[in-house]
Amino acid sequence: MRLFGQWLLSTFLVCTLNCLPSECDAQHRADERPNILIILADDLGFSDIGCYGGEIATPNLDSLAADGLRYSQFYNTARCWPTRAALLTGYYAQQVNADALPMSNKRGYHARPAWGRLLPKLLQPYGYRSYHSGKWHISGNPLASGFEHSYRLNDYDHFFTPSKHLLDGKELPPKTLDDGYYATTGIADYAIEFLQEHKLKHPNQPFFEYVAFTSPHFPLHAPAVDIARYAEKYKIGWDDVRTARWQRMQDMQLLPGSLSSLEPEIGPPYHFPEALDQLGSGEVNRELAWESLTPGQQTFQAAKMAVHAAMVDRMDQEIGRILDELKRLGKYENTVIFFLSDNGASAEIMIRGDGHNPQADPGSAASYLCLGPGWSSASNTPFRRHKTWVHEGGISTPLIVHWPERIKEGGQWRQAVGHVIDIAPTILDLVRGSWPTIVESIKVPPSPGLSMTCTFDEDVPIERDCLWWFHEGNRALRVRNLKLVAAKDEPWQLYDLSKDRAETHNLTNQSPDRIQHLVKTWKDQTASIEQLVKQWIRVGLKKPIE
Repeated sequence: MRLFGQWLLSTFLVCTLNCLPSECDAQHRADERPNILIILADDLGFSDIGCYGGEIATPNLDSLAADGLRYSQFYNTARCWPTRAALLTGYYAQQVNADALPMSNKRGYHARPAWGRLLPKLLQPYGYRSYHSGKWHISGNPLASGFEHSYRLNDYDHFFTPSKHLLDGKELPPKTLDDGYYATTGIADYAIEFLQEHKLKHPNQPFFEYVAFTSPHFPLHAPAVDIARYAEKYKIGWDDVRTARWQRMQDMQLLPGSLSSLEPEIGPPYHFPEALDQLGSGEVNRELAWESLTPGQQTFQAAKMAVHAAMVDRMDQEIGRILDELKRLGKYENTVIFFLSDNGASAEIMIRGDGHNPQADPGSAASYLCLGPGWSSASNTPFRRHKTWVHEGGISTPLIVHWPERIKEGGQWRQAVGHVIDIAPTILDLVRGSWPTIVESIKVPPSPGLSMTCTFDEDVPIERDCLWWFHEGNRALRVRNLKLVAAKDEPWQLYDLSKDRAETHNLTNQSPDRIQHLVKTWKDQTASIEQLVKQWIRVGLKKPIE
């Protein structure tokens, strides 16, 4: 593997990075830099949207896919805040103190090093103004991180009545049911408002807008009119929904292999027995066959999925409003749009916020419901497991890239293997920028991510040695088509993803030498990141961004 010259860089990566910006974007050197729009969904499953095999109505995302590119092998970190840190910095979350390593017991996100700047700061030297609307959930605050405006929704438990939300750092009044507020619409409203102001006051500057929806994360809350459209749809059960989605994927020639089987022993990653008691006998906390459920359980579960579908539907509607505004402002053609999810669908079952009223209509403000493992398996079709796990169900995301000025042959699939660490390097490449080497007199490690712009014109691989995962004891490594993966406290498993994306045929017994080599690579990569963290603290590089 390639060695980095500087002491800091030499310990930073085991996985070398070989795709250079000049190679990837040689054909695009227009005078005008493109605008950038990142749209991030929360807990969206790989197959939840129509253009990835889903039955939920997502015409606006489907239109972006039809005129743009869809990536079949793009990855996140399996969890919300590590993905957001990786997406906006271009580093693995552990490298910027946003997730734990095996040597550490700390959980959650912590202060970023001063060199771990977010995309707005990286884009400022190139004339960009940046705007944020929606979820934040990483260290620092939006304005200090380079955003000119920010609508920050901090209350994740109330889609209709949030009490904690801020505009440019100033608290806004709590919402009540009389206000007719819904978080997904509110996030889009501010995103549109920021675009309008940019056009009015800064028409000659490019913009970066980051729209981070909280949908379809629990609690399952949606407008009644949207829920009504799906009231009958999911009474067929998750088995049939998974089969139908897999068939549509086969018609698209999307993925190799077969549909994974349900795993009856797999339930939510965290156990909250008191929540199950409150939710009643209709709740099911395992991946059971639909036919094994009681009629009451089937009714309860079908109602939950109807709300989840309504949340995705409404998010698509609001995305449509943002797209319409880009067109109205004359910015649509030269705006690069990225759409993706922070992790796979969630098997979690809990009650937070104001609690759950069993008598309330599912999806209403007085209810507090979660998708659960049965429907999460359907949302993650055809993959195994869920959010927090680093099996394919936890880390696989749709990725749509749309850019009319550059992508002329829309509707194509890209098989290139990518990761959220690639988004920031890709964007810097698009604006003809370069990764900083010094920040506040501190040497800046190179991003482990690679520019993906080489895939915009043709379906070529992004040449890299490996991708690495670790979250809450779950661990994985992908080297070309081989994936090494293990859940917490479980042995390693090996899969050939070129034939088996759903991880159904464990090759461990067939390839003991290969397993040994891959395990060593995973450990070496982990050790290199641990060493970086130790050195960064020891030599005083931890000038944190709180």
